[in-house]
Amino acid sequence: MRKCFTRILLTFVIVFVSLPAFAKSGFENVKEYTLKNGLKVLLLEEHKAPDAVFQIWYKVGSRYERYDKAGISHMLEHMMFRGSKRFGPKEFSQIVQRYGGSDNAFTSQDYTAFFQTFASDYIWLSFDLESDRMNGLLLKNSAFQKERKVVEEERRMRTDDNPEAALGEQTEAAAFVLAPYHWPIIGWMDNIKHYTIQDVRRHYRHYYMPNNATIVVVGDIDAAKTIKEIEKWFGPIPRGPEPPKVVVSEPPQQGERRVYLKKQAELPTVDIIYHAPNLESKDYYALDVLETIFSGGNSSRLYKDLVYKKQIAQYADADYEGVSKDPNTFSFTVGVMPGKTAKEAEDAVYDEIKKIQTTPVSAHELQKAKNQIEAGFIMGQDSNFYRAMMLGIYESVASWKLLDTYLDNIKKVTPEDVQRVAKKYLTADNSTVGILIPLPVTHKMAPAPAGGPIR
Repeated sequence: MRKCFTRILLTFVIVFVSLPAFAKSGFENVKEYTLKNGLKVLLLEEHKAPDAVFQIWYKVGSRYERYDKAGISHMLEHMMFRGSKRFGPKEFSQIVQRYGGSDNAFTSQDYTAFFQTFASDYIWLSFDLESDRMNGLLLKNSAFQKERKVVEEERRMRTDDNPEAALGEQTEAAAFVLAPYHWPIIGWMDNIKHYTIQDVRRHYRHYYMPNNATIVVVGDIDAAKTIKEIEKWFGPIPRGPEPPKVVVSEPPQQGERRVYLKKQAELPTVDIIYHAPNLESKDYYALDVLETIFSGGNSSRLYKDLVYKKQIAQYADADYEGVSKDPNTFSFTVGVMPGKTAKEAEDAVYDEIKKIQTTPVSAHELQKAKNQIEAGFIMGQDSNFYRAMMLGIYESVASWKLLDTYLDNIKKVTPEDVQRVAKKYLTADNSTVGILIPLPVTHKMAPAPAGGPIR
């Protein structure tokens, strides 16, 4: 699951020379405000089209939960659509659609986000709707009992009946012993079955308050008028007590861990997870480049070697979860080809890691990876939605201002930096390996879940 939205998939060929130097990041015109009740507001005017995106980000996700209440943040996200003081169950989305808008929400490890897109004349409706459920959610037990069944079914579909997703969940649980990244965003099934309405209400009181939230609005707006409207709707909501602190200190791993999962499946899958630092580390940018070298399109190392040349894998991906509140992971996932073994796929990944550890990447390959990252970052800014997402994600885990220096730091990465982080973090003693062992399929398998955070 990728949490970093600073790049998008590109449909054009990246040239092997540096893109023009951009003096600006695309976020230099962001206006930042903080209301008296602690609510952070980020506004960015973009007048290319008469629409606007509203997003509200709460600094709460599975990281902020107790082990026995895993998934309660995701459960509360569902309940946010089940009625407030002024709007009945499911009326929220109906009202948005009536005014020609769209809406959705998602929960991640580090945050929960709600968003709407409207013609800019109607963006005030987001202020009305979201301020109401920030301070007036009903949380009726009758609605909760129904919605919990929905979440149980979501878990069955996305994880329990999907062998690849189940393997990823088990491997990550083995990789983290103490840190709350140990449990899945949606929670374990036993957790879900034992939630109470009191659990949900408690979570709402602790985290859904203005001083634990950030509003992001990007689009055809007037910032001066918009902040006044936001103050009108959200300003009267009282500041809450400071949310409970979560202090995470995952003990260093001191040897390889292995997970074997037997499930009905067509073919084996291999997951390899390494502990890695987050964006607060100086190594963040080199690891970001390393990820692109491994799996940035059909010319990347994993695709060329495992998929195209050796034909060991149907797919082979690397994923660096660096944009997170705490140190997270650098991982590999390989879907094994018919007639090949999980060991062959695993060994092929290690071969690719060893090549980078022993031989620095060429200037040509390094520049290509940087070009891909830069192009994705810049092209993503054509979308108001993704610009807002980038602001919301970075502000939720650290600071949106890190976006201003992101490309500059990527450009500074050297071949030696890439080799150094590969040697430092991609080691056997720092790894957790998950192997899916297929059992004969006796029923139709669930489709693979779409990428992205849980909804």
